[in-house]
Amino acid sequence: MDLSNLKPPARSTFSKKRVGRGHGSGTGTQAGRGHKGAKSRSGFKFKRGFEGGQMPLHRRMPKRGFHNEFRTEYAVVNLDTLADRFEAGTVITPELLRERGVVRTDRRIKVLARGDISKKLTVRAHKFSGKAAEKIAAAGGAAEVLAGA
Repeated sequence: MDLSNLKPPARSTFSKKRVGRGHGSGTGTQAGRGHKGAKSRSGFKFKRGFEGGQMPLHRRMPKRGFHNEFRTEYAVVNLDTLADRFEAGTVITPELLRERGVVRTDRRIKVLARGDISKKLTVRAHKFSGKAAEKIAAAGGAAEVLAGA
């Protein structure tokens, strides 16, 4: 066996369908387009989401609520997570949180007050809930708000 006697497997290749070449071609009269209608015409294109004149799904569905496209999304970190993952005296920054895998996105960081904290930590984030800032201060730490919040 060599390259000169290679050939594709049986029934894996087909000759191209030659449309509009008379009855003997097997696609005579309407050339495989069926009878009349828009699809039989040249230049016909469906619009995206067209459902044959039926009201399309994206128009049948009701619009709900208000979505503010300018909203700033925050990645949330809780105090119990900080207490578990960091030693006392650590300065916690968004870069350190991403490095340790606490936060996986590039969003701004918001610290929430779930759980308790007894370690003295300096936490630098874009936003703090009121209770979170109080708990960090009560433990002897500092809650520093970063610019651009």
